[in-house]
Amino acid sequence: MTETGKEKGLLRHIPLGAAATTLALLASVGSAFADEAPKIDSGSTAWMLTSSALVLMMTIPGLALFYGGMVRKKNVVTIVAQNFALTALMTVIWTVITYSLAFRANPSEAMNAYIGGFDRLFLRGMDVNAISGVIPESVFMVFQMTFAIITPALITGAFADRMKFSSMLAFMTLWAIFIYAPIAHWVWGGGFLGTAGVLDFAGGTVVHINAGIAGLVTCLVLGPRKGYGHENMAPHNVILTMIGASLLWVGWFGFNAGSELAADGRAGFAFVVTQVATGMAALAWMFAEWLVHKKPTLLGMCSGAVAGLVAITPASGFVDPVGALWIGLAAGIICFVASTSVKRAIGYDDALDVFGVHCVGGIVGALLTGVFATMAVTGATAPVGAIDGNWGQVMTQIKGIAYTLVYSGIGTFVLLMIVKIFFGLRVSPQEEVEGLDINLHGEVVQ
Repeated sequence: MTETGKEKGLLRHIPLGAAATTLALLASVGSAFADEAPKIDSGSTAWMLTSSALVLMMTIPGLALFYGGMVRKKNVVTIVAQNFALTALMTVIWTVITYSLAFRANPSEAMNAYIGGFDRLFLRGMDVNAISGVIPESVFMVFQMTFAIITPALITGAFADRMKFSSMLAFMTLWAIFIYAPIAHWVWGGGFLGTAGVLDFAGGTVVHINAGIAGLVTCLVLGPRKGYGHENMAPHNVILTMIGASLLWVGWFGFNAGSELAADGRAGFAFVVTQVATGMAALAWMFAEWLVHKKPTLLGMCSGAVAGLVAITPASGFVDPVGALWIGLAAGIICFVASTSVKRAIGYDDALDVFGVHCVGGIVGALLTGVFATMAVTGATAPVGAIDGNWGQVMTQIKGIAYTLVYSGIGTFVLLMIVKIFFGLRVSPQEEVEGLDINLHGEVVQ
């Protein structure tokens, strides 16, 4: 494992002030253990294997069912097929190139701040003895693979009902290589944002803001669905959506608690605050919707829960339960407003509210991580977040948000234009009216 990979596994969650102290301590005792090889911890390895399976479950069947229930009946096969196909496609791409680009060190020190190297193409050089922290590198690799799977899958909700299947595959291939891998490297793989002290425990910037802004750009480029604003486009099966949301909720414990990369007290705390924030966000969305629209809907409760899961993701290894309550409350209310009032006012057709829940929720979570991150959870000896007196962390979080929004937003637009030239982007008007299921896949739900 390269030094970059080790930093991801051992130091990525330590604030900069504490990191300096930790490095000094490691240096002081390093000579005493120079001849002692790193050892795999079997308990942590077992937890990380479990976490990897939980995060994979978030995409198939979790996200597939969550999205599948929200589209119209004539397009349910398509959205589920997109998620299933992306699971397979991202697995291969991660194996071939994007793992190496995200988490390996670039031979050029100057370039390592922006992108990794190529020494793990096709996972060459990885064997049973390769270690990342206290787990095998193979386990670390596959855990991170599940993140690389769900991130592009999230984007499919924004352009639901109108994109060609072939174009989707081409676009996501390019997006994984040129957008996801660099941003993952910036934050987690030894790149400039992680070095600058941006806190992202499990993917607020790398996954949710990244996918959310890409979803917004994609739905703007494609334009609204035919009949949008005039026809009834209500979810065809909200029970499927509830089942999918429930699978996401359960799987998210692997997402957040697994990001500690060990089975320890901090993983347990990440587990606790994930549950607390999600419950609060579901209630906040429910009561906000009840107040505004006079009825608490199941779809609203599910959306609120996902908003809470999104917002606690960057904060899960840094905040205590009180911070989690505030993050959940803010996410539930703000994401409700973004997905309803703001969306209607602007008029963009983000079919399944990817921007309103994932990008906005990710921003809320990233900002409030800078507020509520505390020494009591991180074990740091220097102030971490604003609650400890370090208001500068909020500005650092804003930096991470801004770089992600700009790079992913502009990069997504460029990639869409390239795909449009070679493949086109949108299905024909007739195919859209008849439904993508029968026209693209020759299958329908009875």
